Amino acid sequence: MSSLQDTLRAQPLLGIRRGIEKEGLRVQPAGDLALTPHPAALGSALTHPHITTDYSESQIELVTGAHLAIDDCLDELTRIHQFVHRTLAAQGDERVWASSMPCRLPTDETIPLARFGSSNVGRAKSIYRMGLGHRYGRRMQTICGIHYNWSMPGVTSEQYFALIRNFRRHAFVLLYLFGASPALCSCFAQGRPHALQTLGPDALYLPHATSLRMGRLGYQSDAQATLAVSYNGLDGYAQSLHQALTQPYPAYEAVGIRNPGGDYNQLGTSLLQIENEFYGTIRPKRVIRLGERPLHALRERGVEYVEVRLMDLDPFVPVGITAETMRVLDVFLLHCLLSDSPHDTPDEITEIKHNQHLTAARGREPGLHLLRRGRSVPLTEWAAQVLEECVPYAQALDTAHGGDGFAKALSAARGTLAAAHTTPSARVLDAMASEHHNSYVRFAAQCSGKAQEALLAMPWPAQEQARFEHMAAQSWEEQKTIESADSQPFEEWRVAYMSPENLG
Repeated sequence: MSSLQDTLRAQPLLGIRRGIEKEGLRVQPAGDLALTPHPAALGSALTHPHITTDYSESQIELVTGAHLAIDDCLDELTRIHQFVHRTLAAQGDERVWASSMPCRLPTDETIPLARFGSSNVGRAKSIYRMGLGHRYGRRMQTICGIHYNWSMPGVTSEQYFALIRNFRRHAFVLLYLFGASPALCSCFAQGRPHALQTLGPDALYLPHATSLRMGRLGYQSDAQATLAVSYNGLDGYAQSLHQALTQPYPAYEAVGIRNPGGDYNQLGTSLLQIENEFYGTIRPKRVIRLGERPLHALRERGVEYVEVRLMDLDPFVPVGITAETMRVLDVFLLHCLLSDSPHDTPDEITEIKHNQHLTAARGREPGLHLLRRGRSVPLTEWAAQVLEECVPYAQALDTAHGGDGFAKALSAARGTLAAAHTTPSARVLDAMASEHHNSYVRFAAQCSGKAQEALLAMPWPAQEQARFEHMAAQSWEEQKTIESADSQPFEEWRVAYMSPENLG
């Protein structure tokens, strides 16, 4: 233990930074997707630093900066939410859906793709989304979540990859503790094969599910299942992605880059159009320069931070995540970084996927076993061991920050592990049954209304309103500047951007 404590003392724990990207659908009060454009008063989705859209024009994404303090990060996320909700309330009765699995959706082709203006980079963003629709269907893209971006000073690319390997091994712990999507609107699964059970008038579910979002119906792709990406180092990881970004994929070649009328179907015909299309529970990241490809940035300058991608929105809290959850994530990530992390193997990569799907669909099932190095082990036993190993990391963070917030958050997580009925996924099903006649849409619509009420009731100084209005105006000016600076025809720009040479 003393060597671990020495290691922790030597770590710059106060230099840990975390930031949040949080997606949410704009909806009508009764739970139907809003089909209106992204409100102009929120600013340009292309250039605004904190408010953009994700896949759909109806899918808002809120982005904080990187913060040294959890409370500062949460405060910024809350202020961004307040501005968004006040803007929506001033313009009508739309609100932001509080749940990860979507609201009542229209037909697939009616789900509006996000628009980013007339610049080459703006057009490329929309065409990329058109490609995702052709490849996976638009419904899948309306799933929302929280991405947790995390970094620590002095950590090398090699160490970040060691963190990623351990994170992937133990990701089932987070799915069990924080998964909050055990049910979904039956409209989501329409026309798709599934093994879900009927729960209520508009709801499908699995009785012991934790996160259907991270299961076989969520962000999954049969095509990408052929990608067994290794995380044993930057070179191997980059090589796997390079191949997926450059080799034509027959099914996507059949779709073609343009349709007979000349409109674009997708950006390219490879397995991945661009790097962001690669789905994973965690990604190595690096801030990119203007026009730079993410893979090039990673190869040139190494990993800067990791992006945790498996967190469901917590429908019971107004901004989708709590400080306590963020503390558990910090402890968990520190444990992943500083614990021994053997290289992964093809067999282990297969096991990790198996464990993810099993935990997503049946995580709370009593006696459920997962696979660990070929052996069957009880999920709760393995998870308890991981959380026990996290204790010294929580203590070290508390020593660095003062107080006992990290130890308390970890203790609460251990309590949740021991009492499956207290998990968010169990609480969602309980609330649906006791208050909403097992209607998923009614449950999530009520949570969305409560979140909006809570955010609108918070103090909102005039100078905050003015600051956000100024940011929105400035973002429109920046979009105009980008559009007027374009000199290349789009097709020429696309070919150059998609060129393998750009990947480093």
